[in-house]
Amino acid sequence: MEEEPEPSGGEQYFAERPRSAHRVRELRFLYRGELLVFETDRGVFASEGLDPGTALLITALDPGPNDQVLDLGCGWGALGLAAARAAPGGAVVLTDVNRRAILLARGNARRNRIPNATVRSGRLFEPVREMRFDLIVTNPPYHAGRETILSLLEQAPEHLTASGRLLLVGKGSQGIQFYQRWLAEHWAPESVVVRARGSGYRVLEARPGPANRQR
Repeated sequence: MEEEPEPSGGEQYFAERPRSAHRVRELRFLYRGELLVFETDRGVFASEGLDPGTALLITALDPGPNDQVLDLGCGWGALGLAAARAAPGGAVVLTDVNRRAILLARGNARRNRIPNATVRSGRLFEPVREMRFDLIVTNPPYHAGRETILSLLEQAPEHLTASGRLLLVGKGSQGIQFYQRWLAEHWAPESVVVRARGSGYRVLEARPGPANRQR
């Protein structure tokens, strides 16, 4: 399913306080043989169902069992809660600026009895200023504009451990090839690889170079 149209009045799913009328629904999907159950609502990204970009990124998830993981822009929590299931000895932090998304993600963590996931509210890396992660995963808000996405990529190395990496998903119309070139130029060319492709999307894996980590 492609990204849903913007709600009436020009509201975006990355608004802090969505004004859309509530329409709660239940979604389910299998992850590593386990059924996960979620509630979604209007005013949150992909409220009608798991979008193809996030679905592709979930298939590429491979955290270590004890990894510290950040789901940046978590929406209703599909990606971060799947990561928490894959890293039972680690911990996952889910963040979003959208307060409706925050409430949904917290409720979905409880619903699926996932104790190693916490949800924090704030823009980009503000909720995790002093934290570093083994893995950062994100299907970022491309409609927020290139400046926002580049700010995310510029700040990410400061929040990765020495061996940490970023998993980013996007499609051609969202400029994923541009961001792939940017990462190769500003992080390290040899560290940027395409981990998965499908439905016009690609999942990029990137590791910062030494210069990035020293900042």
